[in-house]
Formats: sequence, structure tokens, C-alpha cells
Amino acid sequence: MQVKLYDINGDPTAWNDYVLAHPSATAAHMMAWGRAVHVSMGHPLYYVCVEDEGKIRGLVPLVHVKSSLFGNSLISVAFATNGGPLFDNDEVLALLDEECARLAEELRVDCVEFRNMDRVHEDWPCKEDMYSVFRKELSTDNEENMKAIPRKQRAMVRKGIKFELRAEIDEDVERLYPLYAESVRNLGTPVFPKKLFQAMKDEFGKDCEILTVCTPDGQPIASVMSLYFRNEVFPYYGGATLDARKYAANDFMYWSVMERAVSERGCEIFDFGRSKNGTGSFSFKKNWGFEPRPLHYEYYLREGQEVPEVNPMNPKYQLMIKTWRKLPLPVANFLGPFIARSLG
Repeated sequence: MQVKLYDINGDPTAWNDYVLAHPSATAAHMMAWGRAVHVSMGHPLYYVCVEDEGKIRGLVPLVHVKSSLFGNSLISVAFATNGGPLFDNDEVLALLDEECARLAEELRVDCVEFRNMDRVHEDWPCKEDMYSVFRKELSTDNEENMKAIPRKQRAMVRKGIKFELRAEIDEDVERLYPLYAESVRNLGTPVFPKKLFQAMKDEFGKDCEILTVCTPDGQPIASVMSLYFRNEVFPYYGGATLDARKYAANDFMYWSVMERAVSERGCEIFDFGRSKNGTGSFSFKKNWGFEPRPLHYEYYLREGQEVPEVNPMNPKYQLMIKTWRKLPLPVANFLGPFIARSLG
């Protein structure tokens, strides 16, 4: 078997075919994800694969994120919920690990981070109490999907319907981005560059869809970008105005995504993405009837290095978060992309 770096600028067919066939794969494993990150933020990509007689037997997509503020890491996959190694057997995994270790030494990174749904290396340091992912099977009948939403949350969806909110599909990011930017500023988080959203749309094509919720008079108050992968829908980047709460626009928005995913795309899985344990986002998703499943972030550490603590719960970032929430929106939108590109 041969270990090699896949040409990210070449034909992605072999890489994507392996991803689409692997049961543990996600949308973030697709070549489109890394390309969008590289095009929009310039991070180098090291897409490692193992081939046997010309056929891929395993792969791991690595994004090199280097920052004086947040550390120097190879992440699989940066800016995504998960996306760790995919492999046919333990022999292939061992070859992938060896190449990741070699790259870590060559690039002088602090660590290699694998973001996994399940444990892959029992002997590696692991964070498994910080994030949870929320996934749920969908019925082919949207009436059943509506009934499956717990009563209190279902009432919020019906409230949005009663307000005669409209769900519209956008072909560009012009309405999504300002809504997203306002939301993350309110949470104290730097905004990603607008170019990332457009690159996602360009790279994923018809498998990237933007749904915007408008009031009856046409005012956009909530919007979300969703990715379609196999039989799954994955709403990922979203945001809303402060007024959206009184209209129950977020509940209406996610219901609209779910309804459309079933009726238009035949989806069977709704992936609500990750949330930090103990946060409002965690509670919101649980209130929709989704059961949390812990994510496992594993680390290969170079000698002398420690597991990074790049998360909002880290006390060293609390002052930054409180300050960011108070910034005027134009200032936050100008400064945000310079910082957010280093978060990974």
C-alpha cells in the first residue's frame, strides 16, 4: 500500500467516491469542504490517502491552522463538526497515523486533531465532554415529523406558521451573511469571512442550499445554509435578528428545512450539528426531541505539547467574548474575519 498526498486541485472523483461509500463519512470529508476553506481563508490543505493497486483504502483531510493566539494545529477537519480519518482496516489507519505524525514534525505543529463521532484511538488524549452532536431519523411523512417534535417546541413552529412567515430559497449569500454576522456578534464570536459562505455555495453546488425566512411584508429575519450529503440534511451556518424570537422564526426555519429535505430531496437523517454541552444551543436542540451524542476529539501531540483549550468555556477567552458582544456591528464585521480564520 502507498501513502500519498491527494492533489486538491486535481480531479476529486476518486476521493469523493470513497467518502460517499464510507459509512462514517460526513459532508466535511468531501473535497468541496477543504477547497472552500482554502479558497476563502488560505489555509494549506494536506489531504492524505492510502492507495492499494490504485484504489483508495483510507483517507484523512487535514487543514493547517496556525495562529499566535489559538495555536498551531493540523485539524481533521477545521471549521467542521467532525471529519476524522476514514479507513478500511487497522493497517490502513496505522499508515494514516504515521503520515500525520510525519507531517506534524515537518510542519512543527503543536498537535494533530481528529474530530470523530466515535473513538478511533483508545490510547490518544481525547476530549469527549465538550461537544455533542444531534442527529435524528426522519419519516417520509412530514405530518409524522411534525408530531415527533415535542409539544412545546411544536407550538413554536405553529406560531411561526400563524405569523404567515415565508421560507424562500436564495441563490446567493447576500441575505444570509448579515443575519449570520449579527447573530455571532451577539454571542461574542468573531464572524467568518463572507467569502467562506460563497465558496461553500460554489464548491457544493446543488448540495448547498440557503433558506431565508421572511415576514409577510418581505423582511428577512432568519436564514440558514444547509448541506445535503447522501440521505442527510445538515443545516450549519445560520443566524437571525433579535426580532426573530417574537415570530418564532428559528423554529419555523428549521422546520422548513426539515420539511423541504423530506419532500424535495428524500432525506432520511436530520443532522442538527454540534453544540457545546450546557449551552442554550444544546438545550434548543434537545427540546426538539433530539438526543445528544458526544463527539470525540482525539489528539496526536508532539513532544512537550498539551491538548489545546480553544473553546469559549476557557476563562482566558471570557473577557474577549464579553468585549466582542459590545462592538458596533460594522466594527465586528470588519475585524471578525481576521480572527475567525484562526479558530479552526
